[in-house]
Amino acid sequence: MTSKRPENGSRVRAWNYEFKWTPDHRTAEELRPLIFSYDELATRCLDRFDDLLAPCPRGKRKTVKEGAGDTCPHSGLPDLYELLKTRAPEDETLQELWDQVNTIPDWVDWDQIERGQRVFYRYAGPSIVGLTFQSLLGGLGSARVVETLTRTGGFGVCAARRRLLATFQHILDVTDSLSSIQPGGKGFVSSIRVRFLHASVRRRILTLTQRQPTYYSITAHGIPINNLDSIGTILAFSAALIWIAFPRQGIFLLPPEIEDYLALWRYLAHLLGVPTTRFLSNPHAARTTMESLLFSELAHPSPVSRVLANNMIQSLARQPPGYASAAFLRAEAHWLNGRALADALGVPRPGVWHTLLVAGQCLVFMAVCYTRRSVRSWDEAGIARVRRVLRSLVAREMGGGGGEGGEAMHELKYIPSLDREGDEEAAVGWVTMGKGVERRNLKAVLVASVVVVWVVWLGVRGVLGVLRILR
Repeated sequence: MTSKRPENGSRVRAWNYEFKWTPDHRTAEELRPLIFSYDELATRCLDRFDDLLAPCPRGKRKTVKEGAGDTCPHSGLPDLYELLKTRAPEDETLQELWDQVNTIPDWVDWDQIERGQRVFYRYAGPSIVGLTFQSLLGGLGSARVVETLTRTGGFGVCAARRRLLATFQHILDVTDSLSSIQPGGKGFVSSIRVRFLHASVRRRILTLTQRQPTYYSITAHGIPINNLDSIGTILAFSAALIWIAFPRQGIFLLPPEIEDYLALWRYLAHLLGVPTTRFLSNPHAARTTMESLLFSELAHPSPVSRVLANNMIQSLARQPPGYASAAFLRAEAHWLNGRALADALGVPRPGVWHTLLVAGQCLVFMAVCYTRRSVRSWDEAGIARVRRVLRSLVAREMGGGGGEGGEAMHELKYIPSLDREGDEEAAVGWVTMGKGVERRNLKAVLVASVVVVWVVWLGVRGVLGVLRILR
């Protein structure tokens, strides 16, 4: 962590992102208390679930004594959301959490939340690329956070893609419709399950640390999945997208779109048990907190950061729907994070060819997004189509595991253990062009080149014409 406080008004550079330091920014030392606080209510609910779940003989499904529908479909694991819902009336702790998530904060404006959902689909292409390569991959630059990730085993090469799909499915759940994120909706239920998943991972790591103190250092890294980690995750999926990932792809949101999108993620933070009042209450608070985290948390990526970053790229290479090569994905990582951070994460530098393909992709995004935004009927049709296509695509890619229709149930699947570590496979070198996304981007580059040459030719011709007249 970087703890020295810059002077107010000075320009501060965090990797290749520059901002003006203000009294509202915070240093690592000022943020440090947050790494020792966490969602205690969810953890207390897990302890109560332990009392409700009766021991089962080996080979039989673990379930509660009474009530149907208390297990996850296909997995046989207890569905903690259903347990919360059915058992809350009989337990004070469970009722406290149930009331918390079902009580709508005064600052929630459902019309604004719905507009925020539409922002995601209006800019779906740059959103997906930004979330993958800047928010998630770039976020691996936090040496503290990766100490928790590597202990779950979910970021090994074989598991990383499915874990990313499960994360993306949760985003689709909470943006599917307004009713989806309201109490009882699919996104609402998914968020509560994710909240319990985080609490389960936290409790498991702390239990192992009690058994073997060298397994995880609470003093150095804080409580696993602490409040600072959770705030950082919410901001990585919202503020970092708005002020870093989008602009680097040529996309600039309108001020009302910024407020709407942040409002969506503030409500999601409320469901996940993340503090919102001080850090997510308005665009200024969100941006200054994001910049503070960039300055303090991502200063020194660790060797584990490099392992997980390269695992992530390898897990996505040559996979549907784009079938992009590893070389192209590395180019995206450098484009979205900047040369310095990508180098620190151990991502090999791309060649000019793949960098041009990423530039072509940005041109495609700009053309599609700005055109759609300018015509309301196109915007409506485009949002509906993208919603439908993305939901179908993720369900298909998730396959048959994890839930009905191939959807994840967000149960504790990658269980931390004393011998669990991240693994790294050998990086591949130059890979042939993918048959999907890279060919599309090549066409965009060629079209842009033709347009530029044509405009330059017209300009030269016009200048020559003026010179003839002057003669």
